[in-house]
Amino acid sequence: MATSPKPPSPQELEQAFSLFNEASAQLASAYHELEQQVARLSGELAVANGELRRQYEEKEALSSRLSLLLDALPGGVLVLNALGTVVEANPTAVDLFGGRVLNRPWAELEAEHLLPTGTPQEWRLRRPDGIATGNPLEERWVSISASELDPAGGRILLVSEITDAYRMRDQLERHKKLSAMGEMAAGLAHQLRTPLATALLYAGNLARTQLSEADRQRFAEKALARLKDLERMIRDMLTFVRGAPVGRERIQLGDLVQELVQVMEPQMAQRNIHFRVDMRAPSAVLRGNHKALAGALLNLLENALQANAADGEVRLATALEDDRVVIRVVDSGPGMSPEVQERLFQPFFTTRQEGTGLGLAIVRSVVDAHGGEITVDSAPGRGSVFCVRLPQYSNAERSAA
Repeated sequence: MATSPKPPSPQELEQAFSLFNEASAQLASAYHELEQQVARLSGELAVANGELRRQYEEKEALSSRLSLLLDALPGGVLVLNALGTVVEANPTAVDLFGGRVLNRPWAELEAEHLLPTGTPQEWRLRRPDGIATGNPLEERWVSISASELDPAGGRILLVSEITDAYRMRDQLERHKKLSAMGEMAAGLAHQLRTPLATALLYAGNLARTQLSEADRQRFAEKALARLKDLERMIRDMLTFVRGAPVGRERIQLGDLVQELVQVMEPQMAQRNIHFRVDMRAPSAVLRGNHKALAGALLNLLENALQANAADGEVRLATALEDDRVVIRVVDSGPGMSPEVQERLFQPFFTTRQEGTGLGLAIVRSVVDAHGGEITVDSAPGRGSVFCVRLPQYSNAERSAA
């Protein structure tokens, strides 16, 4: 038969109540400390929340101001991610690039809307429909600068419209030409009068009844030659005044050089001049007006021919340097002094009696119109080197053409 448990003694009950009271006191103390910690942390959290709210409000206000500033900027702003895709754009950029900008690769926008000008970071802008207009008053130009946005590869592009600067430059060039025409009108009139008077003299001799047929033929040829000189002078003057034409033709450098060789080789052989051609970039492609560019280079070759004596040498060399097509015309003539070189490209400056002084001025005008540059290196006794540098027909243009 089971026995009932022995009831606790009063001492054991007292001891148990003592332990219970001690545990309760410890729990009350811990709860009080926990309440204090909660109150302290709640206060700190409230302060932190207030600071975060203040920072958020400040950043929101700053973001709002930046958005207003970007919207008000006269230039375009494009933000690209690491893949080169446009992720942000302000209204000016959207307007410049025809509306469809966001989430498009920058390379695609560049090929669709931008045409190189020959000047680094400057571009001619196509119309929103993707067509480059030929009306100067409708053309637009932009300058684009890029900055790294973050280490991951993002970039920010700043697009500034420079159309007014381009138009002012064109107006300045036009005014310079008109000023040069006014200053040299008297000299040009004298140049025109001389061959005209000579042609009239020969034509007057043709009216003599006792003139032999051989003399009549000789006077007729001389009169015709003088009239051709007049026609050439007037043509050069009109070309200079109108400016060099700019085209969009695709010009293969090898074909252009071959055309120059076909024209100049017979003339070189007739004067007993050694003509050498050094082709280093036959597959390079240029963009512009084929006729104007060929005429400018023929002018340089004809000058080199006239500068040489018999048994002299003229060299035509082409190469690619720093992504530019370089064309050099080298002669073994007497060379030029520094004073002559300084005035060489000025309108109406010439060292030949039969020259108009417009040939090299027109050459420079053509080269400038094609986004290139022309330089001369010469010295008395060591010939001359004319160097023309032109931009290549870019891959972006080829893909957009």
